[in-house]
Amino acid sequence: MDDKGSVGKISVSSDSVSTLNSEDFVLVSQLGDETPSSTNNGSDDEKTGLKIVGNGSEQQLQRELEDVLMDPSVAEHGLGPAAGMDGLGAGDHDLLPSTVSPIPPGSDPLSAHSPKLEMVLPVQTAQESELNERSYRGDESSSESSPGSPLPDEDSVVFSQLTYLGCASVNAPRSEVEALRMMSILRGQCQLPLDVTLSVPGVSEGTVRLLDPHNSTEIANYPIYKILFCVRGHDGTPESDCFAFTESHYNAEIFRIHVFRCQIQEAVSRILYSFATAFRRSAKKAVLSSQQAAPLTPDSDLFTFTVSLEIKEDDGKGTFSAVAKDKYKQSFKLRAGMDKKIVIYVQQTSNKELAIERCFGLLLSPGKNVKNSDMHLLDLESMGKSSDGKSYIITGSWNPNTPQFHAVNEETPKDKFMYMTTAVDLVITEVEEPVRFLLETRVRVCSPNDRLFWPFSKRSYTETFYLKLRQMERKERKSPASDTLYEVASLESETERDKRKTTASPGILPTGAGTMVPSPPEDDEEEDNDEPLLSGSGDVSKECAEKILETWGDLLSKWHMNLSVRPRQLPALVRSGIPEALRGEVWQLLAGCHNNDHQVEEYRTLITKESPQDSAITRDINRTFPAHDYFKDTGGDGQDSLYKICKAYSVYDEEIGYCQGQSFLAAVLLLHMPEEQAFSVLVKIMFDYGLRDLFKQNFEDLHCKFFQLERLMQEYIPDLYNHFLSVGLEAHMYASQWFLTLFTAKFPLYMVFHIIDLLLCEGISVIFNVALALLKTSKDDLIQTDFEGALKFFRVPVPKRYRSEENAKKLMELACSMKISQKKLKKFEKEYHTMREQQEQQEAPIERYERENRRLQEANMRLEQENDDLAHELVSSKIALRKDLDNAEEKADALNKELLLTKQKLVESEDEKRRLEEESAQLKEMCRRELDKSESEIKKNGSIIGEYKQICSQLSERLEKQQTATRGELDKIRLKVEGCERCSGLFNKEGRVRAAVTRAPAGGPEETDEEKEGLNNQLREMELELAQTKLQLVEAECKIQDLEHHLGLALNEVQAAKKTWLTRTLSSIKTVTGSQGKETT
Repeated sequence: MDDKGSVGKISVSSDSVSTLNSEDFVLVSQLGDETPSSTNNGSDDEKTGLKIVGNGSEQQLQRELEDVLMDPSVAEHGLGPAAGMDGLGAGDHDLLPSTVSPIPPGSDPLSAHSPKLEMVLPVQTAQESELNERSYRGDESSSESSPGSPLPDEDSVVFSQLTYLGCASVNAPRSEVEALRMMSILRGQCQLPLDVTLSVPGVSEGTVRLLDPHNSTEIANYPIYKILFCVRGHDGTPESDCFAFTESHYNAEIFRIHVFRCQIQEAVSRILYSFATAFRRSAKKAVLSSQQAAPLTPDSDLFTFTVSLEIKEDDGKGTFSAVAKDKYKQSFKLRAGMDKKIVIYVQQTSNKELAIERCFGLLLSPGKNVKNSDMHLLDLESMGKSSDGKSYIITGSWNPNTPQFHAVNEETPKDKFMYMTTAVDLVITEVEEPVRFLLETRVRVCSPNDRLFWPFSKRSYTETFYLKLRQMERKERKSPASDTLYEVASLESETERDKRKTTASPGILPTGAGTMVPSPPEDDEEEDNDEPLLSGSGDVSKECAEKILETWGDLLSKWHMNLSVRPRQLPALVRSGIPEALRGEVWQLLAGCHNNDHQVEEYRTLITKESPQDSAITRDINRTFPAHDYFKDTGGDGQDSLYKICKAYSVYDEEIGYCQGQSFLAAVLLLHMPEEQAFSVLVKIMFDYGLRDLFKQNFEDLHCKFFQLERLMQEYIPDLYNHFLSVGLEAHMYASQWFLTLFTAKFPLYMVFHIIDLLLCEGISVIFNVALALLKTSKDDLIQTDFEGALKFFRVPVPKRYRSEENAKKLMELACSMKISQKKLKKFEKEYHTMREQQEQQEAPIERYERENRRLQEANMRLEQENDDLAHELVSSKIALRKDLDNAEEKADALNKELLLTKQKLVESEDEKRRLEEESAQLKEMCRRELDKSESEIKKNGSIIGEYKQICSQLSERLEKQQTATRGELDKIRLKVEGCERCSGLFNKEGRVRAAVTRAPAGGPEETDEEKEGLNNQLREMELELAQTKLQLVEAECKIQDLEHHLGLALNEVQAAKKTWLTRTLSSIKTVTGSQGKETT
């Protein structure tokens, strides 16, 4: 938040309340001839806050609206715009604004006129507001006995002649530079300072008080433990007579600085010395009455610690959620077989702070009163201080499936439970030995499929421990140079102390104020305290009866067939409550978001845009549903989605933008559907259900709703209506949150979800039913309260009463049973507008003109601001367009260059294409010629082979014939030889010539020799001819084989040429031709 924006800006109106953030209020007016344009810079904080112009009741409404986002500690605080005004003199009472006290019965709440006053005032408690009301009414005796008066027995130093300059929020509470800067700003902007008396205590447990110098009435108080830093102005500067201190405001979430000016400059040093003394000194023990018990032990050696145990289980989604705790038996409900985590929170609550160095070990064991040897060490995941530095957090992982934890991993009977002991050993820097805190808790183990709890709240077991230390002598220390100063004298828990006291005095219960320090109560116990219920509290189970689910399943099946028509039995089922598991789907159908694709796309565009209310959204997100695990982590998924939805809506709805309270409704929707669908349903509720109309025209429609509620009270609950009239309590003082946040801000989630069920089904008039039901059930309690008591009752007990699911069901049944007709509401609305017209007519002309003038001035200022914004947007858009145009021209030049290069490449590609086409044609022609040549050669080879085969066949036939003839002739010769006595001896039986031829007898005739010689010659010729024939036959067969071999090679070459060379050539030609064609196109 901008510091300058937090100091205060003058509003346009002379009687307006501007909320610069959710805590800082500035009562402003227009003095003299000051120009509004010079005082309103149009900051984001100014735009995002509520601005209500008109009368005192609207200012009180502003105060009530602001309570929506307050921390629980704010329940004890309120806005006191008239704090300390008694110091202005008795004659100034007529200048007090109407917000000081409730408007008396019978007065006109809409015509009350606020004074012209400009002052920055501190925040007061509710008791102080009551004090001022009493002083305003003239009840002087009440101021004397007011609780705001200084305590007479408090040791304090009082400084007078001081002037209170104002307060502002700061981001760095311990920064001297920022404190001096804020001191300078407040000193320069303060136009109407407030004279005060400052009381600084002398003990650290005391309280700094601002008193009225005239009658010593307390204006405000600040406990010392909340004051973080003091600073004075530098010498030689205009701020040398000023000093300031910062305090933690609203439970340490906001830090504020208070600035004072001292009329005596030398007294500034004395005041700071008093603050330093208060920081150093220990509190003196107050003398207790005889009815009070004596202190347990001196504070010097007793240290109190609060130790909380939280168990988390794996929820099956990759995260660990806190397990539920039984409401009545105070036992954790565990599921068998699920991985778990143990989280220990240790916080010191009394005495000087001891530094926790580290965790020595985290141990766990089934049962109670276990031995140290039975404890089992867990694996530590993390240890260290929390973000606010107040607690020390230890986290360990626990696998229940291990054998040593078998006892706490078995299902226990329904009505029984068992004990589990957890221990944490901490090493404290100044203590000799580790300190062990032992926690014994009840647990019940159920089936993994048993009832699952929706993790709406953090459940933990808390125990208070009392650690008594004894200071050690140097000689007793293990190491004289060590930091250890103490040893543990005793360590006792709150439970052990109660048992010991009960055993010692069984008939006496400890009732004294000093006998015990109670541990923090659980969020579901019916304790009586003043802390409001945190938003987002309550458990909502997804468990539902099978018959109900079947009924809803049949209804949804029929509904999906015709989404334009709602089923007849739908209203009756919705009045009983929609099952939690079906709420997301049913809510979207009721709101008419079943076909919202266009809005989903629009949402994704909206989240990329800048929102003028970003700072207010960010501030409110951190305070939305702090009790819910999904939204409690800063920067977590829940807060991130919630921020996106609120930001998108602020951009989507420029007229209304983001308003305080929207984040609660968006968070409720986010718990049941994704953020895109949640945004669509939020838009439907704001526009179609008329919620955004409540924020328009200075909340005119909201005031009409208040009037309608009061008329309904007059008809349905007349005695309560008359009581509210008698105490001056008006509807806007308690019902503003109900209408603007639809009960989502303070009430338990079970009740909130049921109200949204009815709202989406029956319309926004359901708020009247719920409001009347609340008032009717609380009538007996409210009638017994006064003004302040009634406001407190609405703020604290009413929401807590409905943490019980049974009470919430009864309330919703009563609300549904109340019949409020639209005709009656229209009648009351007409009455309201008639009353407003009469008031305007009865109003004095000057006042009417002044009011109209203020309205026109405000409209003029708004239009001027819009004009400035539009002018700024126009200049920015022109600059952006000029830049876009330059970029476009640069891109055009680059594209032209690329186009020229592309054209050149195209020409080259076309030339290359033509060349390749010519080469392709040549290759085709060459291939054709080669193919023809190959085919002719194949034909020629085929004819040669045929002729060769024919010749071979002819030669074979001829050879066979010659062989046949030769064998015939040989047979003839053999017969002739065998018939001749002389020749038969020359041949053997096989027809061969014998090797040794017997010599012929001497004196044979010569004719016989010649005949033999002739026969031998003829035989040799025949053998030679036979050998030649055989040789020719072999040569012919060789030629045939050679020709067949050549023929096979030729066929293979032709086939290979067809498959390889020709194919590759043709495919390459096709590829080149195709690529060139693409480039050409």
